[in-house]
Amino acid sequence: MTSRTLRLSDGSTVRVLEAGAGEPLLLIHGVGLRAEAWGPQMRLEAHVFAVDMPGHGESSPLPEGARLPEYVAWAARVIEAIGIGPMSVAGHSMGSLIAGGLAIERPDLVKRVALLNGVHRRTPEARAAVLGRAAEIAAGGGSIEAPLARWFTPEEAETRAEVAGWLNTVSQTGYAMAYRAFAEGDMVYADRIGEIACPTLVLTADGDANSTPAMTYAMAGMVQHGQAVVIEGHRHMVNLTAPRAVSTALRDWLAEEVTR
Repeated sequence: MTSRTLRLSDGSTVRVLEAGAGEPLLLIHGVGLRAEAWGPQMRLEAHVFAVDMPGHGESSPLPEGARLPEYVAWAARVIEAIGIGPMSVAGHSMGSLIAGGLAIERPDLVKRVALLNGVHRRTPEARAAVLGRAAEIAAGGGSIEAPLARWFTPEEAETRAEVAGWLNTVSQTGYAMAYRAFAEGDMVYADRIGEIACPTLVLTADGDANSTPAMTYAMAGMVQHGQAVVIEGHRHMVNLTAPRAVSTALRDWLAEEVTR
């Protein structure tokens, strides 16, 4: 596995972890994390590119006030900078909102899309809670203990500690901007999911209170070639806590034939 920096067409830079050979696969993590959050999936039988989201890790931030469409445009620039043509794209949490938006806005760049622990049409109560947290983070607050408690069981302490380390070192500005885009992002492309025409995997865990199984089944049912997978006994960070099950689902998705 190698780490390198790509310069994008707008002059910004993005850090990329690259591994493997074969089908090109772009991985986009969630808010507050970094490319290393895809550690188990870097071993997939594919040419894997995991990126630091803007304002995270070593990637340049987006301009102030950026919302989900700006993150989608950023992902398009990343694929263009990689320069090997259309890619399969998988995102987790906020990354899944970016991946789904990219499949809608730039289908020429996306061969397949996988939406892991994504959100779709939150309830009014859930929306109010996530917008409240976005405001706390923007004001310099927002403890990481509450999300960590939701994401992990006591038996997953080692993985929890690793994720806590990423959350504790992320740029506050980059974190706040991405979280605001995430908080508002569940509705941005909600009415256009049916436009996704490529093979689509929608995956969550039955213990994820934010990305519920109901959301997963709804999104998979709206796209033309959608498959829903719900992993039992896990929560939001399922790609880390159930790596074998997630990687198996991704392998099956990568094997799906693409007709363009």
